[in-house]
Amino acid sequence: MKKRVVLSAFFMILISGMIFAQDVNLTSLAEKSGIMIYWDSLSRNGLLEKDGHRISFKVGDAFVLEDFKSLVELDSPRVEGGNLLVSSEFASHVEKFFGAEDVAPQYRVGVILIDPGHGGKDPGASGEVDVGGKKIKLREKDICLDIGLKLRDYLKKAYPDKQILMTRDTDVYLKLEERTEIANSIKLRENEAILYVSIHVNSSLDKSASGYEVWYLSPDYRRQVLDRQVSDDKDVQSMLNDLLEEEYTTESILIAKFILDGIGAQVGNLSKSRGLKEEEWFVVKNSKMPSVLVETGFVSNENEAKLLMDDDYLNKIAVGIYNGLQAFVSHFERSQGFTGVD
Repeated sequence: MKKRVVLSAFFMILISGMIFAQDVNLTSLAEKSGIMIYWDSLSRNGLLEKDGHRISFKVGDAFVLEDFKSLVELDSPRVEGGNLLVSSEFASHVEKFFGAEDVAPQYRVGVILIDPGHGGKDPGASGEVDVGGKKIKLREKDICLDIGLKLRDYLKKAYPDKQILMTRDTDVYLKLEERTEIANSIKLRENEAILYVSIHVNSSLDKSASGYEVWYLSPDYRRQVLDRQVSDDKDVQSMLNDLLEEEYTTESILIAKFILDGIGAQVGNLSKSRGLKEEEWFVVKNSKMPSVLVETGFVSNENEAKLLMDDDYLNKIAVGIYNGLQAFVSHFERSQGFTGVD
């Protein structure tokens, strides 16, 4: 598992038909085999996926990456007249790869790491709510921890076979570096992936600002995500890192979109969606995995601050994030058997 731009820039198509001409137009083969394609025309990166197995490719590169561990030399895909074309050799290889007898999902989400923002001596954003003439102070660190604990409980119930971890489950202070070190140091089994979700609360000098939003790392930010040496060729190693980095970005966007929709379904018109955002947040840009940052509302807005002190509302936020993560895990693992939240 771990390209660019927002989710609407991606399109999904099915591949079918196993008689390949010299040039094969992937977009025209859409009926039988059930191979999914994710293609981004701006970054020119693509991903083929079926039953948990994946082939990553990039226009101009004469190799593909299979299941994020095997590098295979193939003719470079190309774009002509807006159509994505591959050679018959490329198409035949795809057919053989996805037609193997072992179709059990090879990749799975093994760990979900929840990161409640701030804590300890760092209260984060703060606000006040008037309740019966009494001023009650709200602190971001408390709201984030409350949501994080609720989210953890839902995920543990739904996924007893996965590690559901938190950077903090009490009111303690962690440096930003410590949070990402925790994430990057988690040991995964072979073919397991990790998801990172950081929870925060917003504030603004504009007291009318309100709503929830989900952030992912800007695709323009470059980072080293490939730890192992796959090739002695530095150029190939660099291209492989870029390919893996693009995969992280793609999946972060998908997670962000699922979470945004999940929260929206829970809170309805109680709060508004501010949409998907991209930024180089420290905890996101330094984590070597798909990662998102959720801003759950504004403590600086009087009406929203009242919502953020309400346990039922915080539960709606937690359930919304949970449903978004569950949708992504189901998408990633191609499984229908996970427990829902009533």
